[in-house]
Amino acid sequence: MFGPQGSGKGTQAKILADRYRIPHISTGDMLRAAIAKETELGNKAKALINEGKLVPDEIVNGIVKERLAMGDCVDGYILDVYPRNLDQAKELEAFADIKYVIELHVPDDISVSRIVHRRQCKACGAIFGLDFPPKVEGVCDKCGEVLYQRDDDKEEAMKKRLAIYHEETEALIGFYSPKEIVYKVDGTMTVDEVQKALTKILG
Repeated sequence: MFGPQGSGKGTQAKILADRYRIPHISTGDMLRAAIAKETELGNKAKALINEGKLVPDEIVNGIVKERLAMGDCVDGYILDVYPRNLDQAKELEAFADIKYVIELHVPDDISVSRIVHRRQCKACGAIFGLDFPPKVEGVCDKCGEVLYQRDDDKEEAMKKRLAIYHEETEALIGFYSPKEIVYKVDGTMTVDEVQKALTKILG
Protein backbone atom coordinates (compact mmCIF):
# COMPACT_ATOMS: atom_id res chain seq x y z
CA MET A 1 0.00 0.00 0.00
CA PHE A 2 1.47 3.34 -1.13
CA GLY A 3 0.62 6.93 -0.35
CA PRO A 4 2.23 10.07 1.07
CA GLN A 5 2.41 10.66 4.81
CA GLY A 6 -1.05 11.42 6.11
CA SER A 7 -2.84 9.51 3.35
CA GLY A 8 -4.32 7.07 5.87
CA LYS A 9 -2.54 4.00 4.56
CA GLY A 10 -1.63 2.78 8.04
CA THR A 11 -5.21 3.07 9.26
CA GLN A 12 -6.60 1.35 6.17
CA ALA A 13 -3.97 -1.40 6.28
CA LYS A 14 -4.91 -2.26 9.87
CA ILE A 15 -8.62 -2.43 9.00
CA LEU A 16 -7.91 -4.69 6.01
CA ALA A 17 -5.64 -6.91 8.08
CA ASP A 18 -8.46 -7.47 10.58
CA ARG A 19 -11.00 -8.06 7.82
CA TYR A 20 -8.93 -10.63 5.93
CA ARG A 21 -7.12 -12.00 9.01
CA ILE A 22 -3.66 -11.46 7.61
CA PRO A 23 -0.73 -9.57 9.19
CA HIS A 24 -0.25 -5.84 8.70
CA ILE A 25 3.48 -5.38 8.23
CA SER A 26 4.77 -1.86 8.80
CA THR A 27 8.47 -1.15 8.62
CA GLY A 28 7.75 2.04 10.53
CA ASP A 29 6.26 0.08 13.44
CA MET A 30 9.15 -2.38 13.43
CA LEU A 31 11.71 0.43 13.47
CA ARG A 32 9.87 2.33 16.21
CA ALA A 33 9.88 -0.84 18.31
CA ALA A 34 13.65 -1.06 17.87
CA ILE A 35 13.94 2.61 18.87
CA ALA A 36 11.83 2.07 21.98
CA LYS A 37 14.04 -0.88 22.99
CA GLU A 38 17.14 1.25 22.30
CA THR A 39 18.76 -1.49 20.22
CA GLU A 40 21.81 -0.66 18.11
CA LEU A 41 19.60 -0.54 15.01
CA GLY A 42 17.01 1.52 16.87
CA ASN A 43 19.52 4.15 17.94
CA LYS A 44 20.88 4.49 14.40
CA ALA A 45 17.36 4.67 12.97
CA LYS A 46 16.23 7.28 15.53
CA ALA A 47 18.91 9.77 14.50
CA LEU A 48 18.01 9.41 10.81
CA ILE A 49 14.24 9.53 11.29
CA ASN A 50 14.40 12.63 13.49
CA GLU A 51 16.21 14.42 10.67
CA GLY A 52 13.52 13.39 8.19
CA LYS A 53 15.83 10.85 6.55
CA LEU A 54 15.21 7.20 5.76
CA VAL A 55 16.88 4.10 7.15
CA PRO A 56 19.25 2.42 4.59
CA ASP A 57 17.68 -0.11 2.22
CA GLU A 58 19.84 -3.06 3.24
CA ILE A 59 18.63 -2.82 6.84
CA VAL A 60 14.96 -2.46 5.91
CA ASN A 61 15.10 -5.23 3.28
CA GLY A 62 16.54 -7.63 5.82
CA ILE A 63 13.86 -6.84 8.39
CA VAL A 64 11.07 -7.37 5.86
CA LYS A 65 12.51 -10.60 4.46
CA GLU A 66 12.74 -12.11 7.94
CA ARG A 67 9.18 -11.02 8.74
CA LEU A 68 7.66 -12.49 5.55
CA ALA A 69 9.31 -15.83 6.30
CA MET A 70 7.19 -16.19 9.45
CA GLY A 71 4.30 -18.64 9.48
CA ASP A 72 1.49 -16.11 9.78
CA CYS A 73 2.34 -14.73 6.30
CA VAL A 74 1.55 -17.96 4.45
CA ASP A 75 -1.98 -16.86 3.51
CA GLY A 76 -1.06 -13.27 2.69
CA TYR A 77 -0.05 -9.98 4.26
CA ILE A 78 -0.27 -6.23 3.80
CA LEU A 79 2.92 -4.23 3.34
CA ASP A 80 2.74 -0.68 4.70
CA VAL A 81 5.58 1.80 3.99
CA TYR A 82 7.51 -0.81 1.99
CA PRO A 83 8.90 -0.85 -0.63
CA ARG A 84 9.77 2.86 -0.67
CA ASN A 85 11.91 2.93 -3.81
CA LEU A 86 12.90 0.94 -6.90
CA ASP A 87 15.85 -0.80 -5.25
CA GLN A 88 13.62 -2.10 -2.46
CA ALA A 89 10.97 -3.17 -4.98
CA LYS A 90 13.51 -5.13 -7.02
CA GLU A 91 14.81 -6.80 -3.85
CA LEU A 92 11.24 -7.65 -2.82
CA GLU A 93 10.71 -9.46 -6.14
CA ALA A 94 13.27 -12.04 -5.01
CA PHE A 95 11.29 -13.20 -1.98
CA ALA A 96 7.65 -12.11 -2.41
CA ASP A 97 4.82 -12.32 -4.96
CA ILE A 98 2.82 -9.08 -4.90
CA LYS A 99 -0.82 -9.33 -6.04
CA TYR A 100 -2.13 -5.80 -5.47
CA VAL A 101 -0.48 -2.38 -5.42
CA ILE A 102 -2.77 0.27 -3.97
CA GLU A 103 -1.99 3.98 -4.05
CA LEU A 104 -3.89 6.29 -1.69
CA HIS A 105 -3.68 9.69 -3.37
CA VAL A 106 -3.69 12.85 -1.21
CA PRO A 107 -2.55 16.39 -2.25
CA ASP A 108 0.57 17.71 -0.51
CA ASP A 109 -1.21 20.45 1.44
CA ILE A 110 -3.65 17.98 2.98
CA SER A 111 -0.84 15.53 3.70
CA VAL A 112 1.19 18.15 5.60
CA SER A 113 -1.83 19.44 7.52
CA ARG A 114 -2.85 15.97 8.64
CA ILE A 115 0.63 15.02 9.82
CA VAL A 116 1.60 18.17 11.72
CA HIS A 117 -1.66 17.90 13.67
CA ARG A 118 -1.16 14.20 14.43
CA ARG A 119 -0.58 13.16 18.03
CA GLN A 120 0.29 9.71 19.39
CA CYS A 121 -0.18 8.11 22.81
CA LYS A 122 3.05 7.49 24.70
CA ALA A 123 1.59 4.37 26.32
CA CYS A 124 -0.61 2.44 23.86
CA GLY A 125 0.44 4.01 20.55
CA ALA A 126 -3.08 5.20 19.58
CA ILE A 127 -3.05 8.01 17.00
CA PHE A 128 -5.29 11.08 16.85
CA GLY A 129 -5.57 13.92 14.35
CA LEU A 130 -7.77 16.50 12.64
CA ASP A 131 -10.30 13.92 11.46
CA PHE A 132 -10.31 11.96 14.73
CA PRO A 133 -9.38 14.27 17.63
CA PRO A 134 -9.20 13.03 21.22
CA LYS A 135 -12.20 13.80 23.44
CA VAL A 136 -9.88 15.68 25.80
CA GLU A 137 -7.01 17.61 24.21
CA GLY A 138 -3.66 15.97 24.88
CA VAL A 139 -5.18 12.88 26.49
CA CYS A 140 -5.60 9.41 24.92
CA ASP A 141 -9.23 8.23 24.64
CA LYS A 142 -8.18 4.60 25.03
CA CYS A 143 -5.91 4.61 28.08
CA GLY A 144 -5.88 8.15 29.46
CA GLU A 145 -2.15 8.69 28.98
CA VAL A 146 -0.45 11.75 27.48
CA LEU A 147 -0.39 12.37 23.73
CA TYR A 148 2.73 13.75 22.03
CA GLN A 149 3.99 14.84 18.62
CA ARG A 150 6.63 12.54 17.15
CA ASP A 151 9.79 14.30 15.98
CA ASP A 152 9.28 12.96 12.46
CA ASP A 153 5.78 14.51 12.39
CA LYS A 154 7.05 18.07 12.83
CA GLU A 155 6.66 20.26 9.77
CA GLU A 156 10.32 20.53 8.71
CA ALA A 157 10.91 16.76 8.92
CA MET A 158 7.52 16.12 7.32
CA LYS A 159 8.33 18.20 4.25
CA LYS A 160 11.64 16.38 3.81
CA ARG A 161 9.87 13.03 3.97
CA LEU A 162 7.24 14.20 1.48
CA ALA A 163 9.96 15.31 -0.94
CA ILE A 164 11.55 11.86 -0.66
CA TYR A 165 8.17 10.27 -1.38
CA HIS A 166 7.79 12.24 -4.61
CA GLU A 167 11.39 11.62 -5.67
CA GLU A 168 11.53 7.89 -5.01
CA THR A 169 8.30 6.17 -4.06
CA GLU A 170 6.11 7.44 -6.90
CA ALA A 171 8.49 5.77 -9.35
CA LEU A 172 7.20 2.47 -7.97
CA ILE A 173 3.85 3.03 -9.64
CA GLY A 174 5.63 2.97 -12.99
CA PHE A 175 7.53 -0.16 -11.95
CA TYR A 176 4.34 -2.07 -11.07
CA SER A 177 2.01 -0.65 -13.76
CA PRO A 178 3.05 -3.12 -16.50
CA LYS A 179 1.97 -5.95 -14.19
CA GLU A 180 -1.58 -4.47 -14.20
CA ILE A 181 -1.90 -4.72 -10.42
CA VAL A 182 -1.97 -0.99 -9.58
CA TYR A 183 -5.14 0.61 -8.18
CA LYS A 184 -5.53 4.30 -7.27
CA VAL A 185 -7.89 5.37 -4.48
CA ASP A 186 -8.81 8.90 -3.37
CA GLY A 187 -7.32 9.23 0.12
CA THR A 188 -9.21 12.46 0.87
CA MET A 189 -12.43 10.51 1.36
CA THR A 190 -13.60 9.45 4.82
CA VAL A 191 -12.11 6.35 6.42
CA ASP A 192 -15.31 4.39 5.68
CA GLU A 193 -15.45 5.54 2.06
CA VAL A 194 -11.83 4.58 1.45
CA GLN A 195 -12.42 1.21 3.09
CA LYS A 196 -15.39 0.50 0.81
CA ALA A 197 -13.28 1.35 -2.24
CA LEU A 198 -10.51 -0.97 -1.07
CA THR A 199 -12.78 -3.92 -0.32
CA LYS A 200 -14.34 -3.50 -3.78
CA ILE A 201 -10.85 -3.88 -5.28
CA LEU A 202 -9.77 -6.79 -3.09
CA GLY A 203 -13.12 -8.60 -3.08
